[in-house]
Amino acid sequence: MSSEQLWTVEEASARLRIHPESLRRWLREGKVAGYRLSRRAGWRVPEEEIQRLLQEGLADSKLAA
Repeated sequence: MSSEQLWTVEEASARLRIHPESLRRWLREGKVAGYRLSRRAGWRVPEEEIQRLLQEGLADSKLAA
């Protein structure tokens, strides 16, 4: 991991205006890049990935499916 900004699933989903479980599912399926710290600590999503999702739009076919 680099020194880039990392967001929790709750923070990232609020910025993306989607449900946290949708983001967790996309992370598990590999549709969104992120880091799984541990089962208890959960996922972290890089700022770069949030920006990519915002630019591409969440209706992108690979996420909607």
